[in-house]
Amino acid sequence: MRLTQHTDYALRVLIHVGLKRGGTSTIREIAESYGISRNHLMKVAHELGKLGLIVPTRGRGGGLALAAPPESLNVGDVVRQMEESFALVECFKGADNTCPLAGLCRLERALGHALQAFLNALDGLTVADLLSNQAALADRLGIAPASGDPA
Repeated sequence: MRLTQHTDYALRVLIHVGLKRGGTSTIREIAESYGISRNHLMKVAHELGKLGLIVPTRGRGGGLALAAPPESLNVGDVVRQMEESFALVECFKGADNTCPLAGLCRLERALGHALQAFLNALDGLTVADLLSNQAALADRLGIAPASGDPA
């Protein structure tokens, strides 16, 4: 199983913004922290905004903020919303499936179980869980600790 770069970046944006604890992150800050493309991040942020996961604020002092507390943002839900397809192999493509073994192949069933286990594992995580080592994450990304955070 492999997530798209789009989903990977979406999770990174949520982590970065979550580390700001009520503050905002700019696309520039996020891009510099991770060493990734600002243009791609703008597309990701736009999608996260459309999904209601972040709130973008324009203008001076603007940026991106979480739309809800990190404890209420489920990682499995985010991944399901960001990924276009979970068609691991041909037989997962529904009406577009051309595999002559569809419905008979034991691999289809095994991969289906593996995919479900993967998603179930992500369902057990929230963005807050991803932030549980926030001091180390903030240090690695070059983010100043939020006021009141232990150094």
